[in-house]
Amino acid sequence: MKFIKALKKRIPKWLFWSTMFFTGLIIIIFNDAFGESEPFVMFAFVYFIFFFFVIIRWTFKQIKSIIQLKNEKKKTELLHLKSQVNPHFFFNMLNNLYGWVEKDSKKAQELILKLSDMMRYSVYDGQKEKVTLEEEVAYIQNYIELHEMRYHKQIDIKLDVEVQESGYTIMPLLFIILVENAFKHGVEELREGAFVSIHISNGNGNIYFEITNNFDDSQKSDTSTGIGLKNLRRRLEIQYPKKHELSFNESNNIFKAKLILKT
Repeated sequence: MKFIKALKKRIPKWLFWSTMFFTGLIIIIFNDAFGESEPFVMFAFVYFIFFFFVIIRWTFKQIKSIIQLKNEKKKTELLHLKSQVNPHFFFNMLNNLYGWVEKDSKKAQELILKLSDMMRYSVYDGQKEKVTLEEEVAYIQNYIELHEMRYHKQIDIKLDVEVQESGYTIMPLLFIILVENAFKHGVEELREGAFVSIHISNGNGNIYFEITNNFDDSQKSDTSTGIGLKNLRRRLEIQYPKKHELSFNESNNIFKAKLILKT
């Protein structure tokens, strides 16, 4: 193998393959004349073994190159999809902060700290392949607390976390898409009586996430086909092929999303 690499470095590819082709052609042409000659037979035998070895090695390199290109494409696509997660939320929060600075400076400081933590997580941890389940839960908690500070209306928000086993990891910024969807189509459109209920648990090698929210039927859009959820579906296909279950259910102005990850 080292010999072949050294040979290819010194000889241009076109010359190497041309030599291989014409050598084989010469062997075939002169086979009738020298086919019984022992040196000729040995030379032909060594040549064809070498030729097939080179072809197999070339084929292997092409397959490896295709696999690498596909992986790089998937990584690039994942980074692009991650970069689309919740930029509008940060813009909205910054606009709200502008009003809180003069109204309540202490509250504004709390908002800035939480927003800073979330932005740090999105920018740095959000680019990682995996984070711990606890880190993802903390991010959702910050998101909820910021929303509770932001709204002037009464909202019933419940976050039930039962992380009984440590060491579970998850692709970052997955759950937040479903949480944002619940706030966008539920809390923000309802004047009163809005609620969001979130349950997160793990066990038996699985991570379970379930979120339920009510919505205003008169303002209803298709909550299961938005850009954010298309983004989520694609990320799950790439990172958890045949290892996830995503389902939606809608009944009596109640929308429920359920995601199971098989780690």
